[in-house]
Amino acid sequence: MAAASSSSATEEELTLTVKWSGKEYTVRVCGDDSVAELKRRICELTNVLPKRQKLLYPKIGNKLSDDAVLLSSLPLKSSLKMTMIGTIEEDIIVDPVDSPEVIDDFEIGQDEAVDIKDKEVNKQKLKRRIDQYKIELRTPCRPGKKLLVLDIDYTLFDHRSTAENPLQLMRPYLHEFLTAAYAEYDIVIWSATSMKWIELKMGQLGVLNSSNYKITALLDHLAMITVQSDSHRIFDCKPLGLIWAHFPQFYNPKNTIMFDDLRRNFVMNPQNGLTIKPFRKAHANRDTDQELVKLTQYLLAIAELDDLSSLDHNNWQSFTEDNAKRRRHA
Repeated sequence: MAAASSSSATEEELTLTVKWSGKEYTVRVCGDDSVAELKRRICELTNVLPKRQKLLYPKIGNKLSDDAVLLSSLPLKSSLKMTMIGTIEEDIIVDPVDSPEVIDDFEIGQDEAVDIKDKEVNKQKLKRRIDQYKIELRTPCRPGKKLLVLDIDYTLFDHRSTAENPLQLMRPYLHEFLTAAYAEYDIVIWSATSMKWIELKMGQLGVLNSSNYKITALLDHLAMITVQSDSHRIFDCKPLGLIWAHFPQFYNPKNTIMFDDLRRNFVMNPQNGLTIKPFRKAHANRDTDQELVKLTQYLLAIAELDDLSSLDHNNWQSFTEDNAKRRRHA
């Protein structure tokens, strides 16, 4: 009985009232959501980024400052009102370089990744995100094309270094890579930052107005979900199921691949993720980084396959070499 009541508590929907800037907002969350998820919901309504939010609630103290805390563990009541202190990004003259850096300081094992993917609570979170998040297409999906989902920070761009011109921080061969990939793949950019920052940086790099390729859609941090690992770490990830659910006639696990420098970002779809070498210290590495050149060869080599999810993307470099040898012999 205790287990059953605990389960119902985590699945129970909470309707909270948040006061901010003289207005009240109704926020719907579930007990199995974390404080990070609550902040994400508030961000959707107010445009105050989660990192800018300070939540005040009677008799809870500073527990709402810990993003990893599950809401089911807090004495929240729908009848009480929560106050938020925070400023929208337009009112702050600051670059994301000033924000705390996300460091991949833990690894998710293969067995643990499968466990996270298969947990019913995470499937329900994904289902709610599918209902809540709307993907706006910049370019129509193309029948017969596979899907390439790309991270930004440390994947396409060194966001921590400084430069007078953002192009100096762009990963080498980015436009050549995107042009070649576009022949076989629709391209989606998915970053754990705000949409405004994604549009700004991709615009500065010339990615959004290229005549050689098109970006199908941009996804931001609001599209992510929060999951908990067996070791009790709580973190955000990028569930590809969100895209598949919105465009089932075009994309699925068999024709999708995602590049990200953080392995945990594709924990909900481990068979579709490729961990790219981080592009850091752009000024020092700009002349030697060949990652996108090599990955172009890999993407084109596997584009002819029917099922990308059957590949072990951890061994992508050896696949490229073997494929090149086979073609030379042929």
